[in-house]
Amino acid sequence: MAARESLAQFEQAFVEETYADRERREAVARQVAARADQRRRQKVHRHGRFRFFMLVLVLIATAALVTVAMFETLYYVMG
Repeated sequence: MAARESLAQFEQAFVEETYADRERREAVARQVAARADQRRRQKVHRHGRFRFFMLVLVLIATAALVTVAMFETLYYVMG
C-alpha cells in the first residue's frame, strides 16, 4: 500500500513539474518575443530619425539651391 501511495505521489509530482516546466518555457518564449519586438522597434526608431534628418537636410539644401538659382537668374535678367 505504501509503495502505491509513493508511486502516486511521484506521478503527481511529475505531472506538477511537467506543468511548471511548460509554464517556464512559455514564459521564456514570451520574454524572447518581447525582447525581439523591442529591438525591432528601437531599430525602426533609429532608422526613422536618420531618415527624418536626411529629409530636413535635403529640404534645406533644395531651398538654398533654389534661392541661389533665383537670384542668379534675376541678376542675368536685370543685368
